[in-house]
Amino acid sequence: MSDYNAKNYTEQGGEKTVIGGTLEIKEGASVTGLPIAENQADSTATDAAGLVTDFNALLAKLKAAGLMAVDE
Repeated sequence: MSDYNAKNYTEQGGEKTVIGGTLEIKEGASVTGLPIAENQADSTATDAAGLVTDFNALLAKLKAAGLMAVDE
């Protein structure tokens, strides 16, 4: 019996792949199925309060897309 443990493997049945090493995506490759956040327009804020508003809108869109954990 071997003592080798693979860092990267697909569990029986193929429902789950575990990456314990480095996942390298080569140039020209693509990844599908990831969430995409709604577009956030460039800020046109002229003061700190406006910038805070724009930044909070960006955070809300990232959270809504599942790209950032929501506040508890």
